[in-house]
Amino acid sequence: MPLDVRPIAIKIAVLFFFILGFAGLTSGLTPFTCCKRGLVGAIAAYIASVIAVKVINVILIQAMIESKINKRKEKADGAKG
Repeated sequence: MPLDVRPIAIKIAVLFFFILGFAGLTSGLTPFTCCKRGLVGAIAAYIASVIAVKVINVILIQAMIESKINKRKEKADGAKG
């Protein structure tokens, strides 16, 4: 079963926004600068996580297809032999 891309990507993006925002605040930056950097980081994290989850989905689907093919081959070989 493939993973849902959007909810996972949104959670990661929100997490990155707050991590970058708090990191900027602790280093003494202005709140506006922290917000901009957090937003840019969140956008980058969203895009990266969407790509990563899609790649994981392709790998999972390919593994499921190969599993079904192997089961059918084993069933067919068992019936012949």
